Amino acid sequence: MIEDMLRTPAAVQDAERHTAHNYHPLPVVISSAEGAWVTDVDGKRYLDCLAGYSALNFGHRHPTLIAAAHAQLDKLTLTSRAFIHDQFADFCRELAALCGKDLVLPMNTGAEAVETGIKVARKWGYQVKGVPDGQANIVVAEGNFHGRTTTIVSFSTDSDARADFGPYTPGFRIVPYGDLAALTEAIDEHTVAVLLEPIQGEQGVVVPPEGYLRGVRLLCTERNVLFIADEIQSGLGRTGTTFACEQEGVVPDMYLLGKALGGGIVPVSAVAADTDVLGVLQPGQHGSTFGGNPLACAVATEVVRLLATGEFQRRSAALGERLQAGLRGLIGKGLVAVRGRGLWAGLDIDPALMSGRKACERLMERGVLAKDTHGSTIRLAPPLVITEEEIDHAVAQVAAVLAG
Repeated sequence: MIEDMLRTPAAVQDAERHTAHNYHPLPVVISSAEGAWVTDVDGKRYLDCLAGYSALNFGHRHPTLIAAAHAQLDKLTLTSRAFIHDQFADFCRELAALCGKDLVLPMNTGAEAVETGIKVARKWGYQVKGVPDGQANIVVAEGNFHGRTTTIVSFSTDSDARADFGPYTPGFRIVPYGDLAALTEAIDEHTVAVLLEPIQGEQGVVVPPEGYLRGVRLLCTERNVLFIADEIQSGLGRTGTTFACEQEGVVPDMYLLGKALGGGIVPVSAVAADTDVLGVLQPGQHGSTFGGNPLACAVATEVVRLLATGEFQRRSAALGERLQAGLRGLIGKGLVAVRGRGLWAGLDIDPALMSGRKACERLMERGVLAKDTHGSTIRLAPPLVITEEEIDHAVAQVAAVLAG
């Protein structure tokens, strides 16, 4: 540990000196960024292939989003929900339209959106479905990542996220991801919702079997259960469609959104659903001081407008084919498997070759930033503004790292 610290640049040591070690970042200190590129304190440039876990879908400092933030900063930043501000209606109306839903409930972080979805589903179950008080259950999937609050980690199967944070919140049933038969068996008369990621990002960009999401939708409809889609990482253009659920022509009862909704500028999340679902909430039953604040709404409205053109979805689909094809060409050359949709890929490295962490460190040395997960897997999620040449560059660097 001491030897590692001695080899670590001074700026990295300084950044970590008074920081709780809940992250293990790569030893790079970024000072500026634009588009798909970031620059460190020493002036070295890196191609960002993580994009803030999809929070930066539109790249760093997108000019339209930066302009909206600057303009709003000069006028109004916070009122709380005790009052209505002039950015609120546009944001809620336009996001609801993008989702094809009646209502929007703005929050701040993705975990808050998930917590909101859980509360709404339970209340809907008691008030609409008629589940006896205190008996509601929600079915979730193994390998899920929905955040790190105490309730959410209660149904995590990741020991790092869950261990030593009990006692755990009851009311959740865990089934294998992609297993429709197991999901069917888990649902009973007290089930109020099925909560799933259409693609499991943290697990390594795991794509479910063809037809799984359609089956979930049909099952939820038949059994009078809400289908809640956590599109916090997979949504807003990342997979080549506005929502990953669209890949199977599926519309959930509730969307959970976040990350890219704030344009990489401010934390913005939201729950979108129809009136018969979100309408169960009444004043005083749920809220957030900063949720739906003027600055957040100003930026997020412009994000919705960028998505409404379809340009970024088309870019993600077309450029994603190039990325996926390039990476698949490395299977058998250090890669065991490649998964993904659009500009989102999970790469399983031969564990005999190196760990995911080591691969990311070597990519960093070659000017590409990525993130490892679960041992020998790394994730690539470049901003949707990336170019064909930059994709080819990223794939070439992955190939070079695998070749040693």
